[in-house]
Amino acid sequence: MPDPVQRVAGLVFAILTGPLLLVLGLAVRLETSGPILFRAERMGAGGRPFRCLKLRTMRANRTDEGPGITRGRDARVTRVGGLLRRFRLDELPQLWNVVAGQMRLVGPRPEDPRYVDLDLPLHREVFTARPGITGLTQLVYHDEGRLLDHSEDPDTHYREEILPRKVAIDAAYLRHRSTKLDLWILAHTPLALLGRPIRLPATLQAAIQEPTDA
Repeated sequence: MPDPVQRVAGLVFAILTGPLLLVLGLAVRLETSGPILFRAERMGAGGRPFRCLKLRTMRANRTDEGPGITRGRDARVTRVGGLLRRFRLDELPQLWNVVAGQMRLVGPRPEDPRYVDLDLPLHREVFTARPGITGLTQLVYHDEGRLLDHSEDPDTHYREEILPRKVAIDAAYLRHRSTKLDLWILAHTPLALLGRPIRLPATLQAAIQEPTDA
């Protein structure tokens, strides 16, 4: 979908979900002290970092501790935060990133700059594009935290095993991006959040490169 259409849709969704966001924000604040919103640095269009908005899901004094990735059973995550993460409700504030033109509704997964190397061809292709709230990678790795639960070194496991695959999937998305594909992704996002496995379209499966240089 064209960016202007996504920004208008983002504004509509932001207004419609505003009351829900207020309730969720209150739940975050009542459970633990600290700010309601967390501003995470992520790679944006042109390879420029931006502040990605999220509802805070960790204890206020623990957000800067530990690795940049979060396991499914991460001691830093609060009870409310765990529920928000399970259904990705913590990402509702990102609709305002869409309105501001920093994100799209559909696009590559926004990545922490500490895991990005723009000298790598696929990284440069993926992490200079405008990221999205949902996308192919978000569908495939909707339960990423639990994949890291049994890893002795989740940071290394993410860098060497998960991230290269995610980058390959997002690169395939960017090369085949269309309104039809974006609508397909939006339609399948609720299924992924409910734990349903998602099979990517055959054309995209064939287009995903083996992650040898990512």
